[in-house]
Amino acid sequence: MIVIPFFISVRSYLDQAQHIASEKIGAPVTITSGRLLLLPTPRIVAEEISVGEQQELRVGEISIIPSLGSLFSETKTIEIRITKPVIKKAALDIISALPENHADANAGPDAVNVKRITIDQLQLSWPDIKLPAFNMDVHLTGANSLESLKLEAVDGVLSADVTPKDAGYSILVNAANWTLPAGVPLLVNQAALELYLKDSQLDIPRIDLALYNGKLTGNAKLSWVKGWHASGKLQVNGLSVKEPSSLISRSVYLSGHLSGDGSFSGVAKDASGLRDNLNAHFRFNVKEGVLNGLDLVKLASLLTKQSNGGQTQFDELSGVLDAKGKQYTLHDIKIRSGLLAASGQVKVKTNQELDGVVEVELKKGVSLAAIPLQVSGTVDKPTVFPTKAAMAGAVAGTAILGPGVGTSLGVKAGGAVDKIKGLFQSD
Repeated sequence: MIVIPFFISVRSYLDQAQHIASEKIGAPVTITSGRLLLLPTPRIVAEEISVGEQQELRVGEISIIPSLGSLFSETKTIEIRITKPVIKKAALDIISALPENHADANAGPDAVNVKRITIDQLQLSWPDIKLPAFNMDVHLTGANSLESLKLEAVDGVLSADVTPKDAGYSILVNAANWTLPAGVPLLVNQAALELYLKDSQLDIPRIDLALYNGKLTGNAKLSWVKGWHASGKLQVNGLSVKEPSSLISRSVYLSGHLSGDGSFSGVAKDASGLRDNLNAHFRFNVKEGVLNGLDLVKLASLLTKQSNGGQTQFDELSGVLDAKGKQYTLHDIKIRSGLLAASGQVKVKTNQELDGVVEVELKKGVSLAAIPLQVSGTVDKPTVFPTKAAMAGAVAGTAILGPGVGTSLGVKAGGAVDKIKGLFQSD
């Protein structure tokens, strides 16, 4: 039994398998080597398999292990073991081009029943997305339909269970100490998601995340019939924003506890363009926080330019975030504390540049006029300074009426000029 495999020419079978697979898939298939083993049980092993012109799919090894009890039966039962597959994003184009397999209802039993498929160290190679390697264990019925699927990250941070339900599939996802693979690398302490996949639609009726001492809950829906469509609602409660906001900007960031709710929706021709076409509307409120990197009291009282430095404590910061693709607008901003009251709006452009005005009113003794502050620069390096009209008004008021009242009236007049100019400027 040990010697027999050395007298069997496996290469001719591999060449034939390459040819058949290439025709079926519609892309070149290469199998570097293979062998027939009889111990510990009979099996066929193929090594270094690639699919596609640019090796969009690579597999380290595939073993096909028949059940000894079915070798003389009409239907052969086999197990497939796959090791170290790497799937590039471009492989989706090959998969989507595969012809649909319409089973004949009157056909007899399958000649081969795949009882189980195990996959070790599956790696998805997606640009701008960092995913861990996964192990997968799939059990199939006697009719080669899914009975259960278990997916688990090699490092244990993420797992998913898939089972048939009604005419679709129920998917339960759990995670612990998992860093989001795309966008801002937020750390999720615990996550539980319920999903339901049917035809070309994925419903997510439950999203439950615990992160940064707070909760994020909601639901979502994704469909891909005649383009990609996404929609959903999210709610945040008590999330500590210091660490996640510092991931966005190291120079200016918030601390405090965030609560809010909102919705999102988007349409795109393909999945890759969906993220850039999402629209979102989110109302937020941050309690007992600090704006680190900017001292609004100093800026408003001294009428000086400041890029960063200092801090502004507040009792409450609220507003509305509207997002259109990569452009964000913060409006109806209100900051309240014992020292100041502020309001305004700021736009974050697609190139990360800032453009907006925040009016700051000090509360020391007799209340001064609201000082309009221009917000510019970038998300990483914001710059805040009194508007030109406010500065000119302050100089003129001080020269005519003297410091104090004259300065205050001049700033107020300059702010009025800014507002009148704003009426004739488009977004």
